Amino acid sequence: MPELRKDPITGRWVIISSERGKRPVEFQDQRTKKKGGFCPFCGGNERTTPNETLAYRTNGQPNGPDWRLRAVPNKFPALQIEGGLNKEGEGIFDKMNGIGAHEVIIESPDHNATLASLPQKAMEEVLWAYRDRMEDLKKDTRFQYTLIFKNEGLAAGATLEHTHSQLIALPIVPIQVQEEIDGCKRHYDLKERCIFCDIIRQEVQSGVRVVLETPRFIALAPYAPRFPFETWIMPKEHLSCYSCSTNDDFKDLAALLQDVLRRIDRALSFPPYNYIIHTSPFRDETNEYYHWHIELMPKLKNVAGFEWGSGFYINPTPPEEAAKFLRDIKL
Repeated sequence: MPELRKDPITGRWVIISSERGKRPVEFQDQRTKKKGGFCPFCGGNERTTPNETLAYRTNGQPNGPDWRLRAVPNKFPALQIEGGLNKEGEGIFDKMNGIGAHEVIIESPDHNATLASLPQKAMEEVLWAYRDRMEDLKKDTRFQYTLIFKNEGLAAGATLEHTHSQLIALPIVPIQVQEEIDGCKRHYDLKERCIFCDIIRQEVQSGVRVVLETPRFIALAPYAPRFPFETWIMPKEHLSCYSCSTNDDFKDLAALLQDVLRRIDRALSFPPYNYIIHTSPFRDETNEYYHWHIELMPKLKNVAGFEWGSGFYINPTPPEEAAKFLRDIKL
């Protein structure tokens, strides 16, 4: 029988309806061969991108070759960096200028690389770059939040196939993050504990939704996942902000994240996917109630009319089944 499950953080309801959906082995191979040809993100084509805001290279000059990772402004930004917010109202309506920063983190000069195939040290550098750009953008007092996300594959929203992540610095806190924060505050006000820490303790004890653990991080299928094989990755000890993490944390996280991605590739035939980093806002980075985390979502089904109209998500794969399937994958 289908189940209605309530997310303990936001209060969002999800329908787990395995009768409607696919078992893990039924998902089709979604690999697409990379086309090649000219790519502005490949090594040697640095002149075709805006000037870098960050680069890791052993030798060479800024905006030149011989880099391992680059961050550059997006050529087609969702928001613009110049100007003031100019908040104003029109009757009951509020508006402000579209001020923000929109950047691309090019994760490798190799066109055919993926995060799962990178050397672990290169994966660590991707995580360092996220932190370094967050820390730099935090200095701009117009910004309250930086959202870091990755779209892998055309169906997940990637417009260029070369492996990359994006960040958008915003003058407001995104509504989904704010909903999580509000839920965490309610839990903390009642119990004086972080709800993510409580979830981790309970999931480790039961084990049924745990995918992988390392000394510092855990990957688990959330109790009320919106999507098949949705996976959350978070520090096992309380950390409220991503940039509070240490290099040792990132070393541990790089290993775990790559392991999870390889298992998803093997289990689901290289699906497109999205991941996002949710962290505390700049103005309240260190707190006891919120816990930073990564939400990883393979693109296996489309959001349709019922989901848009109701706010409910229908997930055909129970998280307990998804977690076990990923745990049992042999790499």
